[in-house]
Amino acid sequence: MIRRAPVLLLAALLAGAAAAEERFIILQSTTSTRNSGLFDFILPKFRASTGIEARVVAVGTGQAIRNAARGDGDVLLVHDREAEERFVAAGHGGARHDVMYNDFAIVGPAADPARIAGARDAAAALAAIARARAVFASRGDDSGTHKAELRLWRAAGIDPAAHSGTWYRETGSGMGATLNTGVGMGAYVLTDRATWIAFGNKRGHRIAVEGDPRLFNQYGVVAVSKARHPRAKAALARRFVDWILSDEGQAAIASYRVDGQQLFFPNAARRGRVR
Repeated sequence: MIRRAPVLLLAALLAGAAAAEERFIILQSTTSTRNSGLFDFILPKFRASTGIEARVVAVGTGQAIRNAARGDGDVLLVHDREAEERFVAAGHGGARHDVMYNDFAIVGPAADPARIAGARDAAAALAAIARARAVFASRGDDSGTHKAELRLWRAAGIDPAAHSGTWYRETGSGMGATLNTGVGMGAYVLTDRATWIAFGNKRGHRIAVEGDPRLFNQYGVVAVSKARHPRAKAALARRFVDWILSDEGQAAIASYRVDGQQLFFPNAARRGRVR
């Protein structure tokens, strides 16, 4: 027994070190939450509060959901409520919770070839862009922003895919990259406001259309189901969901600002522990 004590102690130390190394979660999320700088601001606060590191995979919402549905992640934080609810209904995650919101806006060049500046009807503005054959840069990546854009085109009665490669350009990129492309080609772009505020390459581009209720942009959070995906770190994931819905997490979101402007508005419907 005396000889085995050092071995047992070493094994305990190695197990403890391994456990410490495993105190991280994979957070499948969007390019807008990363490009806006939100995660750089709030995730260190989460780690300081819980000792858990959140490692972010920032892709379009559609890809984030597909990744999580393969079990490649522990928490999902995205902005396409219908797709999030389908993810939960299919058994891939626990309950979905509202976390925060902001809105979308259509930005465009100062010359405003479609004459939409100041409009508040986003679908009518897209119809005017189509009539003018003014260049529109779409993310085209199955992201939450792309899906919101497609809903607006449907409301306008226009199939933009029929004009792909002419005035309608699909970048297949995240929000920041699409804004860079749109600014470079003098195009209109649908963007989430947070990324636009944080975006540093605006040149002469400005917000042309805002204020339509259809531009509302809600974000939700879901812990990946361990029953469906055994590798999911369910306990740590619940700690993240608990934290971001808590007063502390919601206050962290509310306090994030760029140039004095609040980028996200917390609206968790509940506080306390998540089951």
